[in-house]
This record gives sequence, structure tokens and C-alpha cells, in this order.
Amino acid sequence: MNTEVKSAARVLDLLEYLAGCSEPVKLKEIVAALGFPKSSAHALAQTLVSRGYAIQDATERYVLVHASRHQSASRALEARLLSAAHPIMEQLRDESGETVMLAVLTQRGDCRRIAKCVSRQAVRYDIELDGLSDSYCSATGRLLLAHWDPILTDGYFARAHLVPRTPKTVTDPDAIKGMFDTIRAEGFAVSDEEHVTGSTGLAAPIWGREGKVIAALNLGVVALRYHVRARELADLLKDAARRISGRLGHRTSSGHEASFAE
Repeated sequence: MNTEVKSAARVLDLLEYLAGCSEPVKLKEIVAALGFPKSSAHALAQTLVSRGYAIQDATERYVLVHASRHQSASRALEARLLSAAHPIMEQLRDESGETVMLAVLTQRGDCRRIAKCVSRQAVRYDIELDGLSDSYCSATGRLLLAHWDPILTDGYFARAHLVPRTPKTVTDPDAIKGMFDTIRAEGFAVSDEEHVTGSTGLAAPIWGREGKVIAALNLGVVALRYHVRARELADLLKDAARRISGRLGHRTSSGHEASFAE
């Protein structure tokens, strides 16, 4: 006997469909893929948006927010972050030709990726959104740790098991902490083949309205391509991060919102 509740089953079908989409999708794609009536598909998608499980971008495409179902407050914050970031992430992906990711720091100091726009190049960097990433050897982690509370950062290094992920991985906590002043001064962090052999990561801070770093924007680049375009890629990344910060209401030291023409 089929005991499924039709409306509940459709919500789950939609969640599973969006979870499997690597790019935002339009309503007509949802209708074609799932066979729902257009009015039902629209109502279900808008319900996910209103509850913070998905966002609808400026072109009316839907994308799932990757956050724990048990963290509704966090999910709502991440929905706003993703809504501001996603169109700029897509633009950065197209301008740089490289994979763009958005990540936040957990309470224990690990990195959690919440969105990505994967490079369209045949040889590219990609990684699953599920799971956590080591902060000590990634550009994203170092960037976020550099802007974190120093006491919490010390606690992270006291807990973390720093092992070499590649032959180039720096594992000395003092050496890593010594990078933080430069990261803050230059406005970005680099991990060159320390996390994954053959890949270089760059990360820049995303600032919230209250003047604190709330996330990191990351470029995952094939190492050989990075060394040819290092300065160009860093500039593109920092500009994109500033624009996202502006969309979130961050104001510069001069008191103006950090908004940029898009």
C-alpha cells in the first residue's frame, strides 16, 4: 500500500532534484524534470525560498542552500549570503575561467563550503560541497582564521591534527599564524598546492553589515594556470568579494557602502 502524502513527496522530490543540480534551474526545467503542474512546482519552489532552503536569483532560477536541516537560523543567514553572492560568483567563474566557491567557518574552526560555480574548462578544480575542509592548509581556512577571534584561533590549532596533505603543506602552527598579518594586509590568502597537489587556492573576505568577516570567496585554480595569471586572478577575486560585501550592506572605512557596478 502506498502511504506517501502526495504534497510531502513532491517537496522531497524537488529538494532531491535541486540537490543534484550543479547550476541554478528555471521553473520550466523543474516542471520538465519532475512532471509537476507548473502552478504546483511554482508554489513548492517558493515555499522552499520562503523557508530559507533555496534562493531565487535575479533571473528567476532556483538554487538549493546547502545547510543543515537542524540549523534554521543559520540556513536563513546563508540564504541571504548566497542570494547576494551567487550572481557575482557566476560572473567571476566566467571572467576567470576557474571554479568559484563560497565557504564559512564552523564553531570549531573548520571550513564548510556552501556553494560553488564550477569552471567550464576541461581540466578544472572541483570538490563536493558535503563535508568539512581543513582550515590550516587551505586558502579559505587561513583567510577565515586570520579574521577570527585570536582566542578561538588558538583553540583551533590546539585541537587540529596538522598533517601534510601534500609535500608542500605547512604544518607548523606558528608559521601559519605568521601568515595572518600579510593575509589581512593584502586582502587575500593563497594556498599553492598545499591542500591538493596540482591545485592553487585563493580566498578573499566577505564582510557583513556589522563589519565582520562572515564568509570567504574562493578560486580553485589548476596550479599551472595560476602561476601565469596570479595577479590578475587575485584582483578579480578581491573585486568580486568587495561587491558581494557591498550587496550585504558592508560599508567601507569612509562610511560608503562597498558597492560596485555589476
